[in-house]
Amino acid sequence: MRRFSFLSQTGLAVALLSFTASTTMAQIKPSAAPVKPVSDTYFGKSVDDPYRYLENLKDPDVVAWMKAQADYTRAMLDAIPQRKVLLAEVTKYGDAASARVTSLQMVAGRAYYLKRNADENIPKLYVREGFGGKERLLVDPEIFPAPEGKHNAIDYFQPSPDNKYVAYGISVGGSEQSVLHVLDLATGKETGDAIDRANYATPSFLPDGRLLYSRLQKLAGDAPVTDKYQNQKAYVHVLGSDPDKDEPVLGAGLSPAVTIGPAELVFVGHPAGSSYVIGAVINGTQNEFKLYAAPLDALNGSKTSWVKIADNADDVTDAAVSGDWLYLLTHKNASRFKIVRVSLTRPDLAAAEVVVPEGEGVITGIAAAKDALYARRMLGGTGDMLRLEYAAGAKPAVIKPPFDGDVGSLAADPRVPGVVFGLSGWTRFGGFYAYDPRTRKTVDTRLQPQGKFDNPANLVSEEVKATAADGTLIPMSIVHKKGIKLDGSNPTILWGYGSYGISQTASYSPTFLPWYERGGLFVVAHVRGGGEYGEDWYKAGYKATKPNTWRDAIACAEWLVAHKYTSPSRLAIRGGSAGGILVGRAITERPDLFGAAIDDVPASDLLRMETTANGIPNIPEFGSVKTEEGFKALYEMSSYHHVKDGVAYPAMLLTTGINDPRVDAWEAGKMAARLQAATSSGKPVLLRIDYDAGHGMGSTKKSTYEVAADRFSFLFWQFGVKEFQP
Repeated sequence: MRRFSFLSQTGLAVALLSFTASTTMAQIKPSAAPVKPVSDTYFGKSVDDPYRYLENLKDPDVVAWMKAQADYTRAMLDAIPQRKVLLAEVTKYGDAASARVTSLQMVAGRAYYLKRNADENIPKLYVREGFGGKERLLVDPEIFPAPEGKHNAIDYFQPSPDNKYVAYGISVGGSEQSVLHVLDLATGKETGDAIDRANYATPSFLPDGRLLYSRLQKLAGDAPVTDKYQNQKAYVHVLGSDPDKDEPVLGAGLSPAVTIGPAELVFVGHPAGSSYVIGAVINGTQNEFKLYAAPLDALNGSKTSWVKIADNADDVTDAAVSGDWLYLLTHKNASRFKIVRVSLTRPDLAAAEVVVPEGEGVITGIAAAKDALYARRMLGGTGDMLRLEYAAGAKPAVIKPPFDGDVGSLAADPRVPGVVFGLSGWTRFGGFYAYDPRTRKTVDTRLQPQGKFDNPANLVSEEVKATAADGTLIPMSIVHKKGIKLDGSNPTILWGYGSYGISQTASYSPTFLPWYERGGLFVVAHVRGGGEYGEDWYKAGYKATKPNTWRDAIACAEWLVAHKYTSPSRLAIRGGSAGGILVGRAITERPDLFGAAIDDVPASDLLRMETTANGIPNIPEFGSVKTEEGFKALYEMSSYHHVKDGVAYPAMLLTTGINDPRVDAWEAGKMAARLQAATSSGKPVLLRIDYDAGHGMGSTKKSTYEVAADRFSFLFWQFGVKEFQP
């Protein structure tokens, strides 16, 4: 779920075997999933579904089948020679830095962040004065009770503008089923608040200490799962009081002046130092949102007089507040985005002033500081920032980062000058940098300790372009060790995503070094459906145009083979979540092009996604089977329905977390069952299930390292690397 710069100070937006197994392994291979045919008819087209029953993850037979698959996969992966060596290397490189820091927020000069020390398994919440002050531990999720064998994680946090409190969400096992807590920073003790159903609560404090937050509805025991995210509301809470008696301030059916559908999500926040509260209404995963405002002193529960500022058709995707000015990021008649501003005293978007027009780069986010509005911008494979002073007629100035890379989330406070931003490269681990408008200099905050392997000298990156079937040039970023030979023998991972307008930006992790050191290449395909070139690029891989997404990936794979970077027998395609569409359709359309595929928490059965809790919120992105146009688009992108019997599919490693709230674990299960029954290649189709994880958010370090070792060893095994053969 997105977060907004007017709700927090971050500005951050709320998403194979040419070798046979050993005889021992073959003996424990689980039996094939029984075929139990179901047929549906959509607009005159009959569609078969042989494994519908696997959707019932509470059925004892399904539970047993999934567990047998998980156990077999574990045995197969553990039997790969050198897998333990890889895990040891991943751990060594990953733990070389003394700590890893994420999720920075700046509030009145204090830095709040999540940090995981090298000897720890999950991040904890810390605070310090500035960047050099003494660090203080605020929240350790491990002190909260959890079921045996499960772990807790911090899903989100938000300090109060006066630094008196911090609100945070805790969930178990990567489920993202958050319980909202509040810590009193003066005493270091909990206030006693524990609000359930606080998934993606986006908390925000009012000046008087009351808390604004969003909460899911309480469902009856027999309610359909699709009701989970319906009729969510934003509330105001007095600390220490009964949350079930909290009064809603924004939500469906509360005010005739505010039209909110049952599937729309609502968030309300108070920007620090502002005399207004801002409300956002979002249709599921849609990037654009409706925007409302009300004077702070007029906040009156369900009787609050909200004034609409923007509708979905205004194409607003981010907002920031400075005084009485509301700054909006929009792609209305500007595919690469522009920034406009309106007065909150007389909010008329039709009369909005364009303060940063559309330019050569894609503007991806904004944040308000005391001295200026800051915006991050994407220019091909790198990024920079824009700084716009608030004076009338001011022109944006460009701020170049210390090195070429991706400018990440912006941490700013409307009451404090300057901005802090994340910066990472393809061969350099990310850090946090502070820009001081008084000196016009950018310095490393050193919040992120530098590790021995965070900036390796023997890695290089290059930018190339492949030509898609329709002539469109598709960018690729290629990372590898220096001195590779272009002889077609390099083990290669081709990564792609291509959904929601999310760009694949520069990032690096030392845990990839075992791959690079053995000659491996990592290639990112910047396919259509992402946001690399703005809104037009996104919409060129969306719903009816979604085939461009996986066909762009296919074009990239063909380019890599043609230019001798690799060959099909040593090329793996990998993606996750909505990237499962890209992976699944690439291997069903061109199974000959890949030696292996890794499909992480994949969206595989798009025709049935709408029956899940998170399926309804995803209708804006993918469409609905309830319309003929929507059905046709969803059928095309549904990998499960394009698997054909007797086809030689590449080796497959499908992964899922049993607690996944975004893509149900049965999607990977059904895809695995169908491929196991259909493939004629003799190569393995393995289903890896983590029973203490979800979609990846909140996963432990141990889990992250183990799945990395599994992926690398699986691919080296399938690519015929001698020391990895059973």
